[in-house]
Amino acid sequence: MPSKTTRRTLLAGAPAVAALALAACSEEDAGPLLAADADLPTAVPEGTKLVIGDPSQQLAFELSGLASLLTFEVEWANISGGPKSAEAFRAKSLDISSVADIPPIHTNWTGLPTRIVAAAGRIDPLDHPIYDLGVAPGAAVASIEDLAGKRIAYSPGQAQGALILRVLDAAGLDQDDVELVELPSTADTYSNALAGGEVDVAPIGGTQVKSYLNKYGADGATAIPHGLRDDPWVLYAPVEVLEDADKAAAIAEYVRLWGAAKLWTRANRDEWIDAWYVEHEGLSAEDGAYLFDREGEPDFPETWDETIERHQETIEVVAAGTGNEVLDAEDLYDRRFEPLVAEGIAEYGDGGAS
Repeated sequence: MPSKTTRRTLLAGAPAVAALALAACSEEDAGPLLAADADLPTAVPEGTKLVIGDPSQQLAFELSGLASLLTFEVEWANISGGPKSAEAFRAKSLDISSVADIPPIHTNWTGLPTRIVAAAGRIDPLDHPIYDLGVAPGAAVASIEDLAGKRIAYSPGQAQGALILRVLDAAGLDQDDVELVELPSTADTYSNALAGGEVDVAPIGGTQVKSYLNKYGADGATAIPHGLRDDPWVLYAPVEVLEDADKAAAIAEYVRLWGAAKLWTRANRDEWIDAWYVEHEGLSAEDGAYLFDREGEPDFPETWDETIERHQETIEVVAAGTGNEVLDAEDLYDRRFEPLVAEGIAEYGDGGAS
């Protein structure tokens, strides 16, 4: 049956998430228990519902027509990123979310077992980074080797914070060689901190790079490449959700179409820029085109071996920098889902459901 779609916005505050938890599925709604080593169900039972936090993919699914192929009820939550998705997972008001590769590490460190069910990156990731290192006016930083003694914006538990730890490692520096200034990586916080002289360096991405240089370049502001891969992009879900056979079947169906939906956006450039960047995000068409081109082409690996190997390296750097235990990256992935994205791309390519 075609999916039924509803929408809502998950607010960031704890009271709001707690309230939403009242509407979350109860134990009475749970499907049969699915063991971690059991095969994924091949059919989604009627009445199954998923709450999905994947805002850009929501629009991609709708515009491409792939949403019509989902046979379960979808509730799209306007939420992504580590802190908010983890909070919603704990409140049992979210089933699956789109994040970078750091949130699954931190949820498992903080007593919330989660697993990655889809993984992607960018083709030519060094030419299409997510972040640059913004440099404050007057700060003498031309390469990562110049970071010694500098004040650097740092957000523990988020991709930007992990990137800084990896950059320091690549530069042969440790935390004692710099001053890490903890700041939330929200909106224009980092750009404003750079412009206001609160920090010397901060990872900035998207239109922040362009707007920062446009506003403060005449004053000496710059941005430099960090030279590392920062492109991991995953879907993750609580283990408790994956143990529900009905929800696991629905997640498998979603994952199977996930890559095809993303490829549709790349094949329909003008429509996507107008729908996502202009209409949804409120950007100008020029800024939308800038972001589209900066993003580059997505890469959906058919096997996760190299992805897991790189994730292990990240875990070790972040663990050393935060004092947490070193996790086995293999344990963070549910490889039952590994072939599904490639299967969906093979069937639907970039053409959607039409």
